[in-house]
Amino acid sequence: MRLIIAIEAQGRKDPDKRSSWAYYLTHLYAKFRYPPVLLVVCRDKGTAEWAAEPIRIGLEKHPSLAVFPLVLGPHNVPMITDAARAADDLPMAVFSAITHSHDHDIAAILDALAEALRATDADAAAVFAEFTEAGLGATPARELWRNLMGTGLSHFRGFVAESFRDEGRVEVRGEDILRILSVRGVAVPDAARQRITTCTDLAVLDVWFERAITAPTADAVFDES
Repeated sequence: MRLIIAIEAQGRKDPDKRSSWAYYLTHLYAKFRYPPVLLVVCRDKGTAEWAAEPIRIGLEKHPSLAVFPLVLGPHNVPMITDAARAADDLPMAVFSAITHSHDHDIAAILDALAEALRATDADAAAVFAEFTEAGLGATPARELWRNLMGTGLSHFRGFVAESFRDEGRVEVRGEDILRILSVRGVAVPDAARQRITTCTDLAVLDVWFERAITAPTADAVFDES
């Protein structure tokens, strides 16, 4: 059975997201005709409980649309601090790092993930590394992860290393966007590839990178709506 999984990293309660989630799912289904699943990754239990509440649109006793998000949080994702275990299930290790980013054991979790990535295909490892950084958000754990990326995982070309000059970071960020789309199987027309590779605004590229993680098409990366 084919599915489309839309992954959302949610750091806090945001009432506007609930209508956006419903739109994402209906749009994906209308466009691709595959069952869409919304996976929300949260860094605290309160946000996770809020995100898990069903979204019902329409009449109270007869909703026209109902959305039941699948939610991962610190209450239902194990802390993976063993590198071998992380290597056995890299996606779960990434979710462990994101959901437990406020935990006192986060350094051990990130170390285990980093060690597991060293034994992984470089392209795939780069995607997991960037996804981890995006999911950690504005937390102290993100700085720990960036330090690991800039030292212990330097053979991944330092995708998140702060030491890159701005022009170098722009080039790498454009490559990251194209790599994520490629790994996800999203076709990139020549016009979209040209737009990504010629963009010199790092802030814009950062926005496009985050969209590339879940965008159903290359054009959706540029969608401002």
